[in-house]
Amino acid sequence: MSLDQMRWRSILIRPELSIMEAIQVIDKGVLRLAMVTDAQNRLQGVVTDGDVRRALLKRMDLREPVLTIMNPVPIFARMTDSRERILSMMHARKIEHIPLVDETGHVVGLETMHNLSVPTPRDNWVTLMAGGLGSRLSPLTDMIPKPLLRVGSKPILEVILESFLAYGFRRFFLSVNYRKEMIKEYFGNGSAWGVEIEYLEENGRLGTAGSLSLFKERPEQPFFVMNGDLLTRINFQHVLDFHLEHQSCATLCVRKVEQTVPYGVVRLDAHRLVNIEEKPVQEYFVNAGIYLLDPSVLSLIPKGQYYDMPTLFQSIIRQGETTAAFPFLDYWMDIGRMGDFRQACQDYPEVFAA
Repeated sequence: MSLDQMRWRSILIRPELSIMEAIQVIDKGVLRLAMVTDAQNRLQGVVTDGDVRRALLKRMDLREPVLTIMNPVPIFARMTDSRERILSMMHARKIEHIPLVDETGHVVGLETMHNLSVPTPRDNWVTLMAGGLGSRLSPLTDMIPKPLLRVGSKPILEVILESFLAYGFRRFFLSVNYRKEMIKEYFGNGSAWGVEIEYLEENGRLGTAGSLSLFKERPEQPFFVMNGDLLTRINFQHVLDFHLEHQSCATLCVRKVEQTVPYGVVRLDAHRLVNIEEKPVQEYFVNAGIYLLDPSVLSLIPKGQYYDMPTLFQSIIRQGETTAAFPFLDYWMDIGRMGDFRQACQDYPEVFAA
């Protein structure tokens, strides 16, 4: 968690707090603002040192509640907003800070222009699963592993690597099997990207979690696991903050999907017709293939055996440990079939190369 993210709790104040007390909170911090929340931590407003200066110039009574000078309609971002969207909002409105809220309006963090523009180096590991056969993309994958297929000017796996780089992650593990020498030759030790890359070499198919048993050492912090055939603009920092905020043992990123049923759906109560809904839209969440795990879960993974991520999560749940789902709406493409690959190639210039 970034320094600014650790400090945001210290600048939460209640609307009934006096202007003088708000000034003291602002002066103690380095962010030059306070976030005003109700008793449930729902965002009510923002007060900055500029608001305080204007109050002083108006010779307002500093015993008045801070709600009299706060901005009651502050600009805020959702935790599911992409880094690019938040930066765009901040540039457009010429602001240096922006509160983060969840879907119910509760404050869950604070983003700063500095934090977004210059990512803080992070010690959290990132494991990318790049060992699959990619048989559904044959003949493209007959001679080259799917993670090295190019979208735009770069291999899929390089786009993923650079997405994590943008958030300050520097230590990577690539789980490899099929045509692994090609992947190892392309990425090497990671020095070309200024990162450290190690390889988890599978001798057989170990699944999306089984290769984690090949770690030579145990990570000290929560670590990411992501399928090596995904393109996404998810905010990895927000996932990490969400995981820590909820004290989760394992966090699963989920993507909201809408699907139109191409028929009139009939609702029945026994034999009685209740309703006919023409081509309803169903909403549900799907596993996005992005995970954040605490080191403790590694003890649940058998060594050298096939073990997939859903099985790991089920095991964690059975043990009564805390799990969480992080919903997001950012760009996401699972390149499983030829149509997905073509779409990703079409999307790349607008989504990643801009």
